[in-house]
Amino acid sequence: MLERKELSAVELTESVLARVEAVEPSIGAYVTVTADIARVQAAAADRLRAKGLGGPLTGIPICQKDVLATRGVRTTCGSRMLEDFVPPYDATVVRKLQEAGAVMIGKGNMDEFAMGSSTENSAFHPTRNPWDPARVPGGSSGGSAAAVAAGEALGATGSDTGGSIRQPAALCGIVGLKPTYGRVSRFGLVAFASSLDQIGPFGRSVHDCALLLQAMAGYDANDSTSVDAPVDDYAGALSGDVRGLRLGIPEEYFTADLDPAVRACIEEAIADLERAGATIVRGISLPSTPHALAVYYIIAPSEASANLARYDGVKFGYSYHDGGGMWEDMERTRQHGFGDEVKRRIMLGTYALSAGYYDAYYLKAQKVRTLIRQEFDRAFERCDLIVAPTTPTVAFRLGEKSDDPLQMYLSDIYTIPVNIAGLPGMSIPCGFAQGLPVGMQLIGRPFEETTLLRAGDAYQRLTVWHQRRPELAAMEAGS
Repeated sequence: MLERKELSAVELTESVLARVEAVEPSIGAYVTVTADIARVQAAAADRLRAKGLGGPLTGIPICQKDVLATRGVRTTCGSRMLEDFVPPYDATVVRKLQEAGAVMIGKGNMDEFAMGSSTENSAFHPTRNPWDPARVPGGSSGGSAAAVAAGEALGATGSDTGGSIRQPAALCGIVGLKPTYGRVSRFGLVAFASSLDQIGPFGRSVHDCALLLQAMAGYDANDSTSVDAPVDDYAGALSGDVRGLRLGIPEEYFTADLDPAVRACIEEAIADLERAGATIVRGISLPSTPHALAVYYIIAPSEASANLARYDGVKFGYSYHDGGGMWEDMERTRQHGFGDEVKRRIMLGTYALSAGYYDAYYLKAQKVRTLIRQEFDRAFERCDLIVAPTTPTVAFRLGEKSDDPLQMYLSDIYTIPVNIAGLPGMSIPCGFAQGLPVGMQLIGRPFEETTLLRAGDAYQRLTVWHQRRPELAAMEAGS
């Protein structure tokens, strides 16, 4: 409609801002709404389009996860520690999307410092699932996912350390893509676990995610982990053809822990892909998968304990000043500034790295990490993509797992191995169970996002799951 001049970017942005005003009280997807900035960016997008300039994202309203630095706009990471922090620069991803003409509607709510699977750990408010506001949207990028699902943004950014893009995408019935580690710059991303974190897009369709990834991907000298690899024309490669593509089915992802209704949706999606011409390869084995959760909860907290040491009340962020001296002030800053889940993970990581335990825990976890990557490499000798569930269940109720950290951690059991191995992964809507969305996960070889997107797009051409909208959206829109 923008290209055909049936709608201006300003009109589109105003409609999305009106949508935010209408549904935000019941969803809570945003920490900060940047309406004035959005209007300025939308007007600039219209001027570009009037000159015949711009691209497919010019004038498209998006949500930025509040873990990405935004110049002049507070970046809280869902934490009291950074409640009033305003960065002096933009994250590379934010800058690239601005250069592509995208309009920032606001900053998406999240679990504090990206530590969580439900967006209940935000210091400000929980985010609710648009399909059932009594349930979680997933996490840690739950605000971004809920914003897209509820029509409060047309696309969004997220970060994925152990499933924090794919899991909320699955629970909210949208598409979420975690790129290969090193594909997208992490400069300006507030770090949780530096060897696992990766930024990626949310969209209503695979095609939308392809357009967003196109703008986000590429080498960045500001990020030492950024890989100088060619960026494909992702949207241009969506042929709708999966004939001859080999899809591996890992037996370790289809265990008794998988909800039978979720399993039925995944199996039907696999059958759809087979009917489209893909070759299904059964019996793919990833034997170290049961150990992935333990590996993750040693490596990630260890890196977090180092990364979060910078929040000492001295340089920036929340600072406690009423103690008996510098050391007490520092202790009180961290006591009051961090939430329970963040403190839990700092303690886990500090313990794993401490003298006498480093070899027993951290070093052993890194060795198993290598085994997990090697097993994926062997699996990809037999197949081009791996197909699996994204989550073992549909969205659970708010508060249901808050008092049981282990049950909460198990929500990411199928997504964590992908981060450990540094691979690309994507969740696509593939059905409903108990009236709630189910996500199918596609896992690819390093830097083969094009193959992931091609298969996902072909699946969406066969199905209509991604076109379904939550009733909340339909009612609020007046339809």
